Amino acid sequence: MTRLDAIIIGTGQAGPSLAHRLARAGMTVAVVERKLFGGTCVNTGCMPTKTLVASAYAAHVARRAADYGVVLNGNVQIDMSRVKARADAVSANARAGVEKGLRGLDRCTVIQGHARFEAADVVRVGEEQLTAPKIFINVGGRARVPDMPGVHDVPYLTNTSLLALDSVPRHLVVVGGSYVGLEFAQMFRRFGAEVTIVEKGPRLIGREDEDVSEAIRHIMEAEGIHVRTGAECIGLARHSEGVAVTVDCREGPPLAVGSHVLLAVGRRPNTEDLGLDRAGVAVDAHGYVTVDDTLATNVPGIWALGDCNGRGAFTHTAYNDFEIVAANLLDGENRKVSARIPGYALYTDPPLGRVGMTDTQARDSGRPLLMSTRPMSRVGRAIEKGETLGLMKVVADAETRKILGAAILGTGGDEAIHGVLDIMHAGISLDVLRWAVPIHPTVSELIPTLLVDLKPA
Repeated sequence: MTRLDAIIIGTGQAGPSLAHRLARAGMTVAVVERKLFGGTCVNTGCMPTKTLVASAYAAHVARRAADYGVVLNGNVQIDMSRVKARADAVSANARAGVEKGLRGLDRCTVIQGHARFEAADVVRVGEEQLTAPKIFINVGGRARVPDMPGVHDVPYLTNTSLLALDSVPRHLVVVGGSYVGLEFAQMFRRFGAEVTIVEKGPRLIGREDEDVSEAIRHIMEAEGIHVRTGAECIGLARHSEGVAVTVDCREGPPLAVGSHVLLAVGRRPNTEDLGLDRAGVAVDAHGYVTVDDTLATNVPGIWALGDCNGRGAFTHTAYNDFEIVAANLLDGENRKVSARIPGYALYTDPPLGRVGMTDTQARDSGRPLLMSTRPMSRVGRAIEKGETLGLMKVVADAETRKILGAAILGTGGDEAIHGVLDIMHAGISLDVLRWAVPIHPTVSELIPTLLVDLKPA
């Protein structure tokens, strides 16, 4: 049995950074990776998908070249094999960098294989046994495959297998009208596929406010994407043209027939085969490792970071998990997950930048509110770029005059939202931001104006 100071299972966003901190603090560390270094973000998430989004955006702008007075001869063509090769290269380079950094780290041993707990302080990888007083679980998650009728009778794609396509589907049916599904839907429509989105709920991205949801639906439909909502009974069956998706909607035909079908209906943690029961580590009904506000599990000496703990499904929250654990263990601090201001983005075009509460959540809190909304058609930067779809909105507490949440659905929204996120994190009055002097012409310059226009809700 190999004795160490710490064992890290998984090399997603939190694991490698934690390994570097622990090793620099003088600890001996073993990092175990089952398959691909870098986790979801590097291999099947942010990096390859946003690379594909960039290619799709280039095609979209090229098709609109005449709107900008630019003349192109002939139709825009997509070489999907080159598009895929570019995304593959971005992922491969990042993956190699993660692995090289770990293998070159002093006091760190990299082990490739499937880690399983044998006790609260013992992990087996193949024939090798490791023991340490500190063990960190960073195993991430994967696409959830729902138990819907016919799902095992047809070929289907997930966000992972879709990345392997080197040709454009004739007709892609996306089951799931939320964040992952919307990004792929728009992307492949711009690559030239016919696309249909099938959503069980009454509207797209049901976690967002209705005006944001409707604006995104308008954006999708304006590009020729078919949107079918209220699909209460979804089933899959083989069809001569590919896959038939049963769509029990109030309007439209009962079937959506596509050459390919993508299942984008959520994620599940990679925790079921870690032997957590042998260590006594508690999980919830969905398999997420239960952690407290410092990311510690119910078993002393074991922590869970990243997607597998259910406290955040993003690369930035996983990295913040590392920051919290490292600060508490090594720097004598008392950092907590509950201090984190929730923020994220949807990388459609235009993107949606989101922070804090939605309008609905703020209203449900029962506090007196101030709200303000501005269409992107009244944002100079959006007009100049010819990208005026979407809206900006903010909600604040009328008594404390602190911002509770904001949404920027529009060009640059994923970047502009950070001005709001930062002031929320600082915990100061919106009046401080109201008197900022932002740069013109930008999207961010309209945030103070948005605050001036706040009215009682």
